[in-house]
Amino acid sequence: MFKNVSVTLEKVRKEKPVVHHITNWVTIYDCANVVKVFGASPVMAHAKEEVAEMAGIASALVLNIGTLTSEMVDSMKIAAAAANKKGIPVVFDVCGAGATKFRDEKCFEILDSVKVNVIKGNSSEVARIAGENVRTKGVDAVSVDKDLVSIAKSLAEDRKCTVVITGKQDIVTNGSKVYIVKNGHDMMAKIVGTGCMAASVIGAFCAVEKDHASASARGLACYEIAAELAVAGSKGPGSFKEILFDAIYNLDGTTADKMASISISE
Repeated sequence: MFKNVSVTLEKVRKEKPVVHHITNWVTIYDCANVVKVFGASPVMAHAKEEVAEMAGIASALVLNIGTLTSEMVDSMKIAAAAANKKGIPVVFDVCGAGATKFRDEKCFEILDSVKVNVIKGNSSEVARIAGENVRTKGVDAVSVDKDLVSIAKSLAEDRKCTVVITGKQDIVTNGSKVYIVKNGHDMMAKIVGTGCMAASVIGAFCAVEKDHASASARGLACYEIAAELAVAGSKGPGSFKEILFDAIYNLDGTTADKMASISISE
């Protein structure tokens, strides 16, 4: 079992990386908050006139197509090109891939025009990006009748990046090493935005760690450990969400290392 998650957690808190987002309008506030309570610095800038400059002062870029427009994709490509030039990680949440033809086309347009370091999505979203014939139910995952680890590894190898599939157990792979993160709670699926927040957490952790697969697994574990702690004090989805931010803010390294449940395979 891989337990040393506190090392990267403390680096995020110490270095306070700037995480630039071009993200989902539904969850933008939550994405900013989750980055902030982890100790990093969120910035939400979408205008094509400034995204390159903003990416230039950031330590990571998070893209999320949840509320997709052609104009937003143009900004994403400009920002990602600037991020590539600077050498900072680009995290791409393929939110809703597999739901519509337009969404699929724009996902591949981004992936084919800039370097993406981490592709993140649920099982059907990532399967669609990997070329599988699946349809996503809006932004909710549907059953995928193939081995998800194999799909993730193949996509990681093809795109030369880290691939993250979130779910009851998160799959994180760089094409060779596979991390399975077993933390979290079903309550996370009861509120809107936990998946988008996961991409923001991955961005914050990848900002301070060159091994993006390891950083993604550590970030997800810390986020989901906080969710486990938050459930204990909540009465339902509303109070859970409020307590989640407090649980992240108060998460200490000892607790994170003790509760982390991450297995690794080659």
